[in-house]
Amino acid sequence: MAVSAVMEQQEKVLKTSPSARPFSGFERLVAWRYLRARRKEASISVIAGFSLVGIMLGVAALIIVMAVMNGFRAELFKQILGFNGHVVVQPVDSPLNDYATLAQRLAAVPGVTMALPLVEGETLASGRGGSGTGALVRGIRSEDLIKLKTVSDHIVDGDLVGFKAGQGVMVGSRLARQLGLTVGDQITLTAPDGDVTPFGVNPRVKAYPISGIFEVGMSEYDSSVVFMPLEESQLFFNAEGIVEKIELFVSNPDDVDELRPKIEAAAGRQVFLTDWRQVNETFFSALQVERNTMFMILTLIVIVAALNIISGLIMLVKDKGSDIAILRTMGATSGAIMRIFFMTGAAIGVVGTVAGVALGVVVCLNIESIRQFFSWISGTVIFNPEVYFLSKLPAQMNLGETVSVVVMALTLSFLATIFPAWRASRLDPVQALRYE
Repeated sequence: MAVSAVMEQQEKVLKTSPSARPFSGFERLVAWRYLRARRKEASISVIAGFSLVGIMLGVAALIIVMAVMNGFRAELFKQILGFNGHVVVQPVDSPLNDYATLAQRLAAVPGVTMALPLVEGETLASGRGGSGTGALVRGIRSEDLIKLKTVSDHIVDGDLVGFKAGQGVMVGSRLARQLGLTVGDQITLTAPDGDVTPFGVNPRVKAYPISGIFEVGMSEYDSSVVFMPLEESQLFFNAEGIVEKIELFVSNPDDVDELRPKIEAAAGRQVFLTDWRQVNETFFSALQVERNTMFMILTLIVIVAALNIISGLIMLVKDKGSDIAILRTMGATSGAIMRIFFMTGAAIGVVGTVAGVALGVVVCLNIESIRQFFSWISGTVIFNPEVYFLSKLPAQMNLGETVSVVVMALTLSFLATIFPAWRASRLDPVQALRYE
């Protein structure tokens, strides 16, 4: 049997280095030659190409999905904890009629940054044309609303002048648009618990001018919350001189367990404490379950691509049986043959993983522009804020997670090459030449 040109080149290398070390230049040369497609090996090349693309897309999809889930959780965490208190103090034995002094004592606790007395109540909000929707009215002092930077720093129309004077309310942007209202218009609020008359309890209905419109970026708040001056809300909800609760903001929300004894001691009375983890436990647990499920599902893409590497290498080993026999007769060890085919398959996994990481990083850095582009192409709203709460698609890459995805993809790729490479190293040269 005539020896091809590549075999002659390999023979020269073997003669010059008969005891070549593992992963030597000779082994890398042969592995590279087997990666290069020839006309009669088109089918093997196609399988290798699909394997590379599969690993690339799988790695990119994992990185993108994990980044979006991380960004989604971080933004929700930021919005929820920036809008609501980290610890809620509610009375047990008697109403909070000493809320002003109690708030001062609680705010003095080390680690507590703000203490906001609040009155809350569900109402029916209506605007021009009689359209109405449910709204949550939060009664708050003007100085406290200024401290609540999540709201005071995101006023898109109007100002706090009317609110400070006790003559206006602050309305979320989506609620204002839904009711067709702007700054200066009247919003009508209807509370079910109103005045008691001989004929029963009449709902309380009152109109308030809109002094400002805020937009915090979370649709749940922008579409349902109305801030009202505390004294006016006490009159509106028949709660003169008392508040429903005091919300505490702390410097580190993860340290609420350590602050509980200090808060209870500072309260000087029986109080019931609820922290942000208890209030949002179900929500954040659901996010974690969804995140883990998406990771497992997308990992299947990488596994399928790794299986394609196995099939492609098995076909390559079968096609290169005579070459393997010639290499063995020229002095190549079974270990050298195994390393050659291992490098051939591993190269597909490495290149696919690197390309996937690059693609994932590019998409994550431009995720919002890509979302807007596809929304424009399809004519539909992708990532609807009414459903997903946030007005923009967030993406926050985590170095540890990205490294774990890369390690997982490379591990699967390397494992997929072991069996075909071992099979090639065990090939009998005599049998291979006999059937050539």
